[in-house]
Amino acid sequence: MMRLWWNQIKAVIRLEMKKTFFAKRGLWIYLLALMPLVLWVGHAIDTSYREKARLHLASENEKRLTREDLAAIKTGMTSEDLVQRLGKSPEVATWNERRPTAPKVFEQVVHESDRYTDGERDLYVFLENGKVTGVALGEGDNLGEDSMVFAGVFQFFYLRLAIFFGCLGIFMNLFRGELLDKSLHFYFLAPLRREVLMVGKYLAGLLAAAVIFTTSEALQIVVFAWHLDPNVLSNYVYHGHGIAHAAAYLGITVLACVGYGSLFLAAGVLFRNPIFPAAGILLWEAINPFLPVVLQKFSVIYYLKALCPVAIPVAPGTSPILALFVSNAEPIGASVAILGVLFVSSLILFLSGFQVRRMQIDYTTE
Repeated sequence: MMRLWWNQIKAVIRLEMKKTFFAKRGLWIYLLALMPLVLWVGHAIDTSYREKARLHLASENEKRLTREDLAAIKTGMTSEDLVQRLGKSPEVATWNERRPTAPKVFEQVVHESDRYTDGERDLYVFLENGKVTGVALGEGDNLGEDSMVFAGVFQFFYLRLAIFFGCLGIFMNLFRGELLDKSLHFYFLAPLRREVLMVGKYLAGLLAAAVIFTTSEALQIVVFAWHLDPNVLSNYVYHGHGIAHAAAYLGITVLACVGYGSLFLAAGVLFRNPIFPAAGILLWEAINPFLPVVLQKFSVIYYLKALCPVAIPVAPGTSPILALFVSNAEPIGASVAILGVLFVSSLILFLSGFQVRRMQIDYTTE
């Protein structure tokens, strides 16, 4: 019997794949999945352009500069001290200000902004009447900072919005789409159990969602690493946690599709109008950090946050409410988080099976 059911599941998957991947009503899902990729492509192009511009500017320095040279510049120095230490700036901007000092009395202030670079970092020096009044030393592109940004985009956009609404579009239509197209009765007239049909449809949707979103995530990782210095990239991949982080992001993406897919499949089976259950699920996932710990465990994002490989630091003074969105109040292990998603999804699918078995078709009400 199990062999028969598995053959029927595979047959359902084959029938569903074309509809799932190429449905006209689902083209927006591809755009949603590609939005973070466009962001990282733009970042990589901008970073490469700034690196080339920085190297070109460094070649115009009067002397070879180091980080120590740049860090030695302090407020209170004169323009002569600046030139003596770093040479003439290859990029200078000046402007005049007519500054009031007393009623109807003004003084002329000459402002100057100099930029220096050693090819890796930039130093901006601000002068007034030949005296340094401000210094800003930028460390250039930093792998640690970029990793934090990548983690933030993944957690707050990709998981909570892109995958969430992508799964809504894919799984909610597995049954609702058939009702709208008035074709679900063909499945129900076939000699197969409805629970088998539901499992086949779910696996087809899961395969489509996993392929779409893991492909996008893999491309994001590639583009993220594209602009890195070869030595930095090699150290990050082979001696750091590059491979482990990439595997974690891809695994979390699949788990998100598993969890949200089961929720939206159940919503499509239970409700005629998908707007209200989708809004309810979105609200439940959003308020998850504020719920009691027992209720938090009946959500998907609770387990996914625990698996994220890069912890987003909470800045001092951050509101405790905002801090809850970054990390779980009660940390959980990776194995517990994975089993939690699988358990919650299995429970939802099990309960959905009873509803599918009792489902009656009345196209006139659709």
